[in-house]
Amino acid sequence: MNQAAVRISSLGFTYPRQQAACFSNLNLEVTQGERFGLFGPNGAGKTTLMNCMTGLLNYQQGSVQLLGHEIAHHKKSINRLFGFVPQDFSFYQELSPAENLAFFGAWAGLGKSEIKTKTDELLEILGLTDVRKKKVQEFSGGMKRRVNLAIGVIHNPQILFLDEPTVGVDVHSRHAIIHYLKQLNENGTTLIYTSHQLSEAEDLCNKVALIDDGRIIAHDTLEQLMFDHKEDGLEGLFINLTGKSFRDS
Repeated sequence: MNQAAVRISSLGFTYPRQQAACFSNLNLEVTQGERFGLFGPNGAGKTTLMNCMTGLLNYQQGSVQLLGHEIAHHKKSINRLFGFVPQDFSFYQELSPAENLAFFGAWAGLGKSEIKTKTDELLEILGLTDVRKKKVQEFSGGMKRRVNLAIGVIHNPQILFLDEPTVGVDVHSRHAIIHYLKQLNENGTTLIYTSHQLSEAEDLCNKVALIDDGRIIAHDTLEQLMFDHKEDGLEGLFINLTGKSFRDS
């Protein structure tokens, strides 16, 4: 039986100078090898939870473990276990894709030979070989998203966190990114993904959790949740469980 890739127990988190807790006694488990989707309305706590899982935010209560390691106690050693593809671009615009990958690969502790091999592989897979020496600032949005993804996986992480990895890209880049994510998962990488692209999520995720007001309100396979709530898609399930009122303010 696969171990937990992520185990969150009794998590409590409150932003500084805020009275209300963002999370209180939140529990969640993601099994190794899953393609896991985390969804919810704007302000529900998706990005905050992901930032707690990746150590970008320090939680005040409870536990977050990655592959059995408590992230609050072992941040440096745990960094090699996971990759993170944030919604905001996480590269140097004035550098080329190859230069960015060399920098972030070295930062992750890879040797020169390993960096070169992984760079050549990733640029080929993600359709960036022909522009490997061009400055990223000259790229389209879709190409930048692919560079962002390459940086997140340069060190072969066992868990990959993805926050809106295809936002603002064209259909070809979206297809390339999702196809590559499925390949990574087939090779053993656990995916933890959040997006507003619900049709894309249906194609990618085999397990989902819905979060609202800092609480997990549903967690199961998409098929089981749709059966339980008599819905035929993630969008209908989302509206059913979180309500129809506007949540974009």
